[in-house]
Amino acid sequence: MDRVIKIGTRDSQLALWQATTVQNKLEDLGYKTELVPVKSTGDLVLDKPLYELGITGVFTKTLDVAMINKDVDIAVHSMKDVPTILPKGIRQTAVLERANTSDILVHKGLGFLELEGTIATGSLRRQAQWLNRYPKHNVVDLRGNVNSRLQKLENNDWNGAIFAKAGLERINILPENYIDLSWMIPAPAQGAMLVVTMEDDSFCTEAVAKLNHKETEICTTVEREFLRILEGGCTAPIGALATVENNELTFNGVLFSLDGKEKKEIEIKNVPLAKVKDLGKELARQILADGGAELMQEIKAEINK
Repeated sequence: MDRVIKIGTRDSQLALWQATTVQNKLEDLGYKTELVPVKSTGDLVLDKPLYELGITGVFTKTLDVAMINKDVDIAVHSMKDVPTILPKGIRQTAVLERANTSDILVHKGLGFLELEGTIATGSLRRQAQWLNRYPKHNVVDLRGNVNSRLQKLENNDWNGAIFAKAGLERINILPENYIDLSWMIPAPAQGAMLVVTMEDDSFCTEAVAKLNHKETEICTTVEREFLRILEGGCTAPIGALATVENNELTFNGVLFSLDGKEKKEIEIKNVPLAKVKDLGKELARQILADGGAELMQEIKAEINK
């Protein structure tokens, strides 16, 4: 095991925590590793051949390019940020055991909930679900890493902001003033970490595959299949959560209009794990047949205005 595995990661605190977690697990297995932080520009200009490889993820394409250019051997991602179709030559190799899937509201007091208020989030899914429950509220855009988003909440007169609980827990910055949003369906694969390798790199693929958590892989596969069939290449307010208990899978998926007024939901319980192949695709097709296709056309039209 003389080869050093170069682990590509974004350079935010949370991304580095995730990559270090993978690094420690690989080194515990006897592999030599090196962390390679890569600045994610979000507006990287790619030439035509790379676009044709399918690199579309705002948060992942910089690392995809680094892998294709052999600057790093593997990459660690928050799985919910990864496009459902990976670039040619890159493969999903390990999904680590999932953390908390919940969304939370970090707030400055809850008296506003039944009145008027302003909530911050950069997620269409969170925006739509919040407006579905609190139609009198205003939702403003909020972007950046978790640290900068918490700081923006503090610096503005917003009533609260929505975060993934897992991210704040992982780097120990979960504040006291939060509530769990148990009614909010998370993003597909929320709380899961994905490690990708190059298809032609058998050494790294064999090493990383040892980190895979099968139950988490099954759940996130169903969720991401649901997302891929529904989206059709368009970002939309889609939530999905699969859980496993006693070798049976339960799934809940939702599609909302951007303003939260329209909701398409599907739920299925106690599916034997032996029968979950293509389940996410089938459930997405049921949503599309039940008015979801028309709703997706409306969403696309609004986003492309």
